[in-house]
Amino acid sequence: MIELMGYFTFGGSEGIDLGFLTLHYYSLMWIVAFVLGWFIMAKIFKIDGASKELLDPLFLYTFVGAIAGARLGEYVFYDPMAFIERPLEVFLPIVYSPGDSWLFLQDYKFVGFMGLASHGAAVGLLIAMYLFTRKHLKGKSMLWIIDRLAIVVPIGGAFIRVGNFINSEIVGKPSDVAWAVLFQNQSPDYGPIVPRHPAQLYEAIAYVILFGIMWYIYRYTKKKYQSGFLFGFFFMALWLIRFTVEFFKEDQGVEWVADTLGMSLNNGQVLSIPLIILGIIILATSKNRIQDENNS
Repeated sequence: MIELMGYFTFGGSEGIDLGFLTLHYYSLMWIVAFVLGWFIMAKIFKIDGASKELLDPLFLYTFVGAIAGARLGEYVFYDPMAFIERPLEVFLPIVYSPGDSWLFLQDYKFVGFMGLASHGAAVGLLIAMYLFTRKHLKGKSMLWIIDRLAIVVPIGGAFIRVGNFINSEIVGKPSDVAWAVLFQNQSPDYGPIVPRHPAQLYEAIAYVILFGIMWYIYRYTKKKYQSGFLFGFFFMALWLIRFTVEFFKEDQGVEWVADTLGMSLNNGQVLSIPLIILGIIILATSKNRIQDENNS
């Protein structure tokens, strides 16, 4: 699958063919991210003395919030005309394919939810955690759960970016660095097939490092007793990583947000800026929200 020729040649793979459908690696990495997240959250709940009965509803809220937010965000931020031109593709895991069929739909094939925007996922998760807090966390603030969720998200994000790499998606810009990758099956929308930055792996590695830092802060400092510190630090660092890695990526779809604002950055960077600022504000004000260590 990978050859070394002065750069790495990567053939990529669409997924695992099950006969009746193809299980795309990108979708599989989302599943891995959620399952691993469940186990890490179980460990966190045990440390904090929280009820394990909350884990299953938390999993459901995060799954629905992240997927729905990411899917809608993909089209809101990168392809808004799809809501009018291709509404079925927005809300169902299908694409138009003459001659194929899926369930009762003719000329469509199942591809899974391949278009998912992380900025939309962030919004979806925040809404989901607000609803989860209201229903299941009586007496606790929303910051309690999102502080802990912030520990888990980076490692999940790393797996998702690995899925992008395997699928030859979100490729980097052309490069002659020794570790450049030639994606043989990249989309023609990215331009010529030439060696490129493996931007997906840059982001994945950065997220693994961020997870390690978040875990260290949680386990070996008292910062978790400052409501919002973990979440604020996570939000600032995550979107700063995203902002930086975008310099190495090819643009994704129509950059209508950046174009509308007349900015030379791309959509991913423009959308990251307010989230970085929000993270800094929450982090800076967390010292005013000290929890009782016996009631954390």
